[in-house]
Amino acid sequence: MSFYEDRILPHLIHIACGTKPVQYQRELIVPQASGQVLEIGMGSGLNLAYYDPTRVTKVWGLEPSEGMRKKAAARVAAAPFELEWLDLPGEEIPLESKSVDSIVLTYTLCTIPDWLKALKQMRRVLKPGGQLLFSEHGKAPDAAVARWQSRINPMWGKLAGGCHLNREIPRLLQEGGFKISGMDEGYLPAMPKVAAYNYWGRAS
Repeated sequence: MSFYEDRILPHLIHIACGTKPVQYQRELIVPQASGQVLEIGMGSGLNLAYYDPTRVTKVWGLEPSEGMRKKAAARVAAAPFELEWLDLPGEEIPLESKSVDSIVLTYTLCTIPDWLKALKQMRRVLKPGGQLLFSEHGKAPDAAVARWQSRINPMWGKLAGGCHLNREIPRLLQEGGFKISGMDEGYLPAMPKVAAYNYWGRAS
């Protein structure tokens, strides 16, 4: 891992993912989680403030980046529920099949290299009747914006830890074996349009 990825990138991601519009999305999604929860890409722990401790019994935080785990340390220590780190990527979920009630996926699917394998792993560990709660940025429906997303995506990915601007989130979820039961979409305010189009909702 390079100096940039280990020391600089975690701070940049924390700032970008901690803006008010993004935090508002977290506040919409995360409180719906209940029971045994798996969070994919916990990062710097920005979701932790939004879990309802009366509904959550345990949270597993999957996060392969040591730099991001260090960034989350204070938030993890203050969490009012049991939390366990899983220091592996999304393609390698070390939990038993049908063992979690809720999966929280926020601003992470854009960066997972083998997104299909990761989604199938999520599907495997989710209990029957469980829920995948998601808020992700992705490909915009406007042709002009989508063209710019495709143009700058290679450079963006190098600077942003493998983030893709133009992933078709609903299609990815469906190909991963999930059925979307409710979803909203639209541009978040006060953000560059190439990174602002969001999809959020739940799937099972």
